[in-house]
Amino acid sequence: QVQLVESGGGLVQAGGSLRLSCAASGRTFTTMAWFRQAPGKEREFVAAISWSIGAYADSVKGRFTITRDNAKNTVFLQMNSMHPEDTAIYYCAADPVGSVSRAQYIYWGQGTQVTVSS
Repeated sequence: QVQLVESGGGLVQAGGSLRLSCAASGRTFTTMAWFRQAPGKEREFVAAISWSIGAYADSVKGRFTITRDNAKNTVFLQMNSMHPEDTAIYYCAADPVGSVSRAQYIYWGQGTQVTVSS
């Protein structure tokens, strides 16, 4: 049974940093990603990693970094210089159907809340 378990969310002040983790179990994945969903908004792409190559939404480029530890089957999202607009529930996803930036993935985690105060 495949499971994706996120951790690392919390409350941070604007300009601060957080590191999210997503531990996968049940199988390994070539491509994993992070999405986020703010209240009243659609789920949006944040970053994806295929093998060791990262891709980013324009809104987080230069501030967020996605990495992976294949030995631990875990993906990380390092978030720096955070803005209040980064406040959302962050979801880990794996096994995309089509483009990595579209929210069409086979597997999803339960999400972790990230709140950035101004």
